[in-house]
Amino acid sequence: MKNKYILSALAVAAAMSMTSCSDFLNDNRYPLSSQTVNSEFWSNPVNVENQISTFYNDYYGYGNGASTNGTFYYSWLSDDQCGRHDINDWTYKAIPASSASYNDPYTQIRSANLVIAGVEGSSLTNAEKANYIALARLHRARQYYQLVQRYGDVILATKTVDTNDTDILYAERTNRNTVMDFVLEDLNYAVDNITTQSGKTTFSKDMAQAFKLEVCLFEGAFAKYHQQDNTRAAKFFGEAEKAGMAVVDKYPISNDYAALYNTIDYEALAGNSEIIMYKGYAKSVFMNSITDYSNASDGVAGITRDAFNAFLFKDGKNATTSPATTYPTTDEGVAEGNNAMSIENLLNVRDGRLSAITYPYAAYVNMSWRASNTDGMVSSTGYGVKKFNNPEMPYDDVNSINKNYCNAPLFWGARVCVGLLEAKAELDKLTDADLINYMKPLWKRAGFDQTAIDGLTVAYLKGLNDTANNMGVSSLIWEIRRLRRCELMLDDGIRYWDLIRWHQLELLDTNKYPNVVLGVNVKNAPIAPARVTGNYLNGSFGSSRTFDNKYYLYPIPSEQTQLNPKLGQNEGWK
Repeated sequence: MKNKYILSALAVAAAMSMTSCSDFLNDNRYPLSSQTVNSEFWSNPVNVENQISTFYNDYYGYGNGASTNGTFYYSWLSDDQCGRHDINDWTYKAIPASSASYNDPYTQIRSANLVIAGVEGSSLTNAEKANYIALARLHRARQYYQLVQRYGDVILATKTVDTNDTDILYAERTNRNTVMDFVLEDLNYAVDNITTQSGKTTFSKDMAQAFKLEVCLFEGAFAKYHQQDNTRAAKFFGEAEKAGMAVVDKYPISNDYAALYNTIDYEALAGNSEIIMYKGYAKSVFMNSITDYSNASDGVAGITRDAFNAFLFKDGKNATTSPATTYPTTDEGVAEGNNAMSIENLLNVRDGRLSAITYPYAAYVNMSWRASNTDGMVSSTGYGVKKFNNPEMPYDDVNSINKNYCNAPLFWGARVCVGLLEAKAELDKLTDADLINYMKPLWKRAGFDQTAIDGLTVAYLKGLNDTANNMGVSSLIWEIRRLRRCELMLDDGIRYWDLIRWHQLELLDTNKYPNVVLGVNVKNAPIAPARVTGNYLNGSFGSSRTFDNKYYLYPIPSEQTQLNPKLGQNEGWK
């Protein structure tokens, strides 16, 4: 079991090639090979499992070796981070000729459909068939979910398409709601039929439930905040709640927040109580570059002032409600000798997760402080990124591309807790008992004062009324969203897609919301940085990002609309 995930992550080319083309039309014009339609091939469990092992590569974690970045830290388009060397603008500013975001999911869908068709025609037992089909449908659901997130309406292919299926190859796009209903059917089949209950490094019933929770949260919020369809919203929030409740008590919150992200011992993360599934790395075997990139002397995508201010004080209150006699009202650091400025005084009074995410010193050009195993960092915002650095990892490994080996959580207890709390809050079912079970453990781990933990109730959250609430939602929903943001900051690209589903993408407009590019207060810094707005380091590098409603969806690549004019184009893209 120890090497199963590591080996599967390297196995992209190990099994037979399931497709060889780059776009939906061409992928599906190719007839099936004699091997893939051979019943004898699919009747061998080893062959089927080899095919399914390739699905793991879609879970990027911290990256699939030297050739890819991951979805943790590297997803810089959000209000949590500012880019390394320039502001991160919208993913697309113009219609691309082609896009992996469009092509790759269809390649994966074809792979899943091949497995389903092959297994159905095999001589495997009914139980074996159901399990393998469930795994393939889980993968297919993930691909359609990603397509809908990005493109809205998409072509729905429920079977492997061949050259004669022109009604699918040249079809109009299927309404996104229909596609997401299909995704839910696939997910429900998966959770009902996957035979592995829990696996840590493998697909399992519990992992499918955790993924279903995320998908249904997205669709419930989209229905409510984009479509104003409360009936559909309630359906999907209800499905999210059901999925969360199926697993949340099995994966209790561990004691160490940082260890979820910077553990370099493969077995240690496997033994973590709240890990449902993780991506394993091992020194000299399968590695990543996340620690090097997030601690680089040539540029780090630092967290923003907006992100910093999201963290409550240890008394469980925000900057508006926390008494000035208890905590400082300033966000100024303290200058120290040798060209260093400490911000430890600011971190010590906040939610402890912030101290696990960023370093206690400002980091920018000519500032001298460095971590024990890094060079001097240059952060876009002055806030370094500590979250993925294990101090026991040697200097040479930390500061080299593809020599890092921290293990990446994919699905874990805290992620389930914050999702479940949101679903219950949206359903108006959140109770004090829910907070005791699923929020207080997160606050306890984050080092909140015991008085704050004891006083955490639904009524308390409803009464906070943070003046920073700029989403037009109730105080309760705002605080649950804050919890999710702070708990999952820099994780798995989550924040960007949360802003999408909540209909809050406008918050990334740097002209209207400058705090999403500003960083550390440099008023007391011994060395003034070149880019400053007021007293704050400016991470925009002189550029700006202006919101347009069209950015809620990616544009359909032009090669696709030329091949199939019936696809049309998403609104606003010309």
